[in-house]
Amino acid sequence: MATALAYEQFDTLSDEDCDERIVAAKRALGKRVVILGHHYQRDEVFRHADFSGDSLKLSRLAATSDAEYIVFCGVHFMAEVADILSRPDQVSILPDLAAGCSMADMANLAAVERAWRELGRVLDPDARVTPVTYINSAADLKAFCGEHGGLVCTSSNARRVLEWSWAQRDKVLFFPDQHLGRNTAYRMGVPLEDMAVWDYALPNGGLTREQIERARIILWKGFCSVHQMFQPVHIDSFRREHPDGKVIAHPEAPFEVCQKSDYVGSTEFIIKTVRESAPGTRWLVGTELNLVNRLHEQCRDEGKVVEFMSPTVCMCSTMFRIDPQHLVWTLENLVEGRIVNQIKVAPAEAGLARLALERMLEVSP
Repeated sequence: MATALAYEQFDTLSDEDCDERIVAAKRALGKRVVILGHHYQRDEVFRHADFSGDSLKLSRLAATSDAEYIVFCGVHFMAEVADILSRPDQVSILPDLAAGCSMADMANLAAVERAWRELGRVLDPDARVTPVTYINSAADLKAFCGEHGGLVCTSSNARRVLEWSWAQRDKVLFFPDQHLGRNTAYRMGVPLEDMAVWDYALPNGGLTREQIERARIILWKGFCSVHQMFQPVHIDSFRREHPDGKVIAHPEAPFEVCQKSDYVGSTEFIIKTVRESAPGTRWLVGTELNLVNRLHEQCRDEGKVVEFMSPTVCMCSTMFRIDPQHLVWTLENLVEGRIVNQIKVAPAEAGLARLALERMLEVSP
């Protein structure tokens, strides 16, 4: 295969030039390529997506398409899921390999395996603990769950996954996002005192034998840097100014924020709830900035006001790395018959990760 076009030829292009060239490259590639745009993606890239949605929905759509190339405008773990779920003849591509996920990075395989061994000093984890990983995690952690009788969850099906997990064993190890695990379990009736936080920087997670024995769910000390910024004071201020306003938050937000919100749910749930609300409604939304701004523009004609929860501008900085310049570089290389930034999960790892994903889909289709 010929040498790929160097990215340096593209990084100084204007967004307008990129826009024209992206359209032309898509036209040249036709059905051979499908572009996936995650909800948190910047508008300059999002407008070129053939499908938009959350990471699992996008990967499943791509796998059923006729496309040879899957260009995922998201982050690394999303492109991994696309590779795991896609057909052998499909190629998963991430336009910028630097587009990672800080939350996913908070749980790595070495730390999770160490936690599993340390739990083994107190109890038999393979008999008593179901490992559950949020889809926002690396493929090797999904594979770990597949190997140890666990599964994957999303923000929309976490409740069903936990119900299934507790039906198998009496405890759950939930990683990497402590907030999704805590918020979901609490809404299921699990009291906070029956939850424990595993600090992966400390021996035995910083927990005593008694804390481990008592816990129904052991929460990994991880979080999303965007959703972590939302605070109860932001909701209090909004309610003082707009007593009739509504507050909706993603379950990756802190516990106190979700407790003060009128609605809590996944990205798709947030979009659906705001879009279907009555004209003239005012919303305070606790999720990523690009999505909130897009919702505001889409609902403006109905007199709705959609506000970002934090007074500090905060977007997913790693998602933001996928820019028009990287997208056109990726597509024009494909036009020339060259593949750049392919994401390929090793077969053995992919098989175990697929098992964990399939368990999730059986629990929550």
